[in-house]
Amino acid sequence: MMQVGAKNLITDVKGILVGNAHDEVMKTGVSVVSGPTAFTASYCVMGGAPGTRETDLLAPDKTVTEVDALVLSGGSAFGVDAATGVVDQLRKAGRGFVAAGYSIPLVPAAILFDLSNGGDKNWSENPYPELGRRAYDALDDHFDIGSVGAGFGAQCGMMKGGLGSASFTLSNGVTVGALVAANPVGNPTDASGKYFWAAPFEVDAEYGGFGAPKAGAHGQSLDQTKLGALIARANTSIAIVATDAALSKAEAHRLSTVAHDGFARAIVPSHLPMDGDLIFAAATGNMPAPKTLLEFSEICHAASLCVARAVARGVFHASAHPGDRLKTYKELNGG
Repeated sequence: MMQVGAKNLITDVKGILVGNAHDEVMKTGVSVVSGPTAFTASYCVMGGAPGTRETDLLAPDKTVTEVDALVLSGGSAFGVDAATGVVDQLRKAGRGFVAAGYSIPLVPAAILFDLSNGGDKNWSENPYPELGRRAYDALDDHFDIGSVGAGFGAQCGMMKGGLGSASFTLSNGVTVGALVAANPVGNPTDASGKYFWAAPFEVDAEYGGFGAPKAGAHGQSLDQTKLGALIARANTSIAIVATDAALSKAEAHRLSTVAHDGFARAIVPSHLPMDGDLIFAAATGNMPAPKTLLEFSEICHAASLCVARAVARGVFHASAHPGDRLKTYKELNGG
């Protein structure tokens, strides 16, 4: 039995905070996940064109088990420097992995491509370290979704993307949540632009309540080969899933892998050669470890559903801004 968390945000997971910062002129932004203490983390990449920082240390066989923050950023390769700003703030706070008497903040990051969204990218100095600092300073357990943070300049195939989040609390009290910057080559809706692929997993009309994509005339089955427009550009959807259950690094890796099912349920097609699709997994350990593989499987399944819901919620709540090259979901549907 799963129930939506109190805020329906990843911050329903105890020990998780989110901070966002963006620049309306450049049409880009940064999202940071951190907390009062370090957390176990791993990741999984299934897209063909990822951009990352410090992800090797998240492999289950690597020495370090915990990190201090995770970063999602726009800006393509420029955006990985958002983690530098977060590291600066963590160092000031005395956080980090201690080696030879020095505290070294560990901040893996992933980026999405938002350079072609109509924003002014003609900067003289890389803006992402400052955006990272601002996002870290904004850490809170409440935050907006839609055109904010790493999702500010996001685009899908035929409409604006956005930053989405969702959560579930399981019958044993464990909470699972997701934070997604939805920026895929594919689309979160069918070709009509109205019906979300993630509709079967919607809770309480959280993204409009319009139902699933419709079958064709005369009762024929829905044809997923008739897709919305696919544009020849670089994209990427990136996400963080989190739980308050205590997990090993290997379990966190499996959690991040299964969570990609949420991308496949919500974005058609997903994991394409020009998508850099990546999901981080974080476990704060504020609740006991799962006692059985079945309990752990429920956490994984909940994470995949939260990812699917977060994709649709981010797109549904996207807002229009001057100079946008794509319309929002609500603009396309008369909202």
